[in-house]
Amino acid sequence: MRIAVCGAAGRMGKRIVALGHEHPEIEITGALEFPGHPAQGKDAGEISGIGSIAVAITSKVNEVLKNADVLIDFSAPAASVENVEAAAAAAKAIVVGTTGFSEAQKIEITVKGAKTRCLIAPNMSMGVNLLFNLASAAARALGNDYDVEIVEAHHRMKKDAPSGTAQRVAEVIAEALGRDLRTAGIYGRHGVVGERSSGEIGVMAVRGGDIVGEHTVMFVTEGERVELIHRAHSRDAFANGAIKAALWLISQPNGIYDMQDVLGLKEAK
Repeated sequence: MRIAVCGAAGRMGKRIVALGHEHPEIEITGALEFPGHPAQGKDAGEISGIGSIAVAITSKVNEVLKNADVLIDFSAPAASVENVEAAAAAAKAIVVGTTGFSEAQKIEITVKGAKTRCLIAPNMSMGVNLLFNLASAAARALGNDYDVEIVEAHHRMKKDAPSGTAQRVAEVIAEALGRDLRTAGIYGRHGVVGERSSGEIGVMAVRGGDIVGEHTVMFVTEGERVELIHRAHSRDAFANGAIKAALWLISQPNGIYDMQDVLGLKEAK
């Protein structure tokens, strides 16, 4: 299967290029970065630290899609929306791991993505996607007697907060508890905020150093606390998940998918 990587010079893109090049079922045929990026024209393999693979980084998504079966996109929200539109126009599959979309962009990418095979997930790791299911099950079992707090930690270079993963955890918990996250979600606290209401779902972001990604979900009541924790040790967990998603997506009919589909976790609920 021929894969093109958007965001090929970024942290995730470099690992996808490296691991994809090693995969027996995959050929890296394209690499993309935004116009003016310092990696433009350079070999994607050399940028990834694996030596030349004869794939130059470009900004021309339509040209790259001509020689690709799937585009894996870890770029920026506006660029991802454009890439989904380009993939749909070229009848190519696309895996989107970008986070930080606005509500309007989420709607736009879903409408455009439905015209082709489009998988969108805030986190590609198998462990995190299991976390989504465990958090939902715990919320349903424990109910409104337990306060819910989510704490996420990432490296200092991460641009969006909270992380897409933390936001998704909050969404599945809110759904399980029958709450509207738009009113129940509390993103950080400062000053004299008063007592915590029972309906809150707290989401806190920590940034520092080179933390790959950590998520802790706490269900707290008088006398006890239940915690679900996922810690990523390297970005390979996400890169391998994206590759797994691409291999799965290529044989699916047009539609919008996520990692729960890839891992069969929707049926397990």
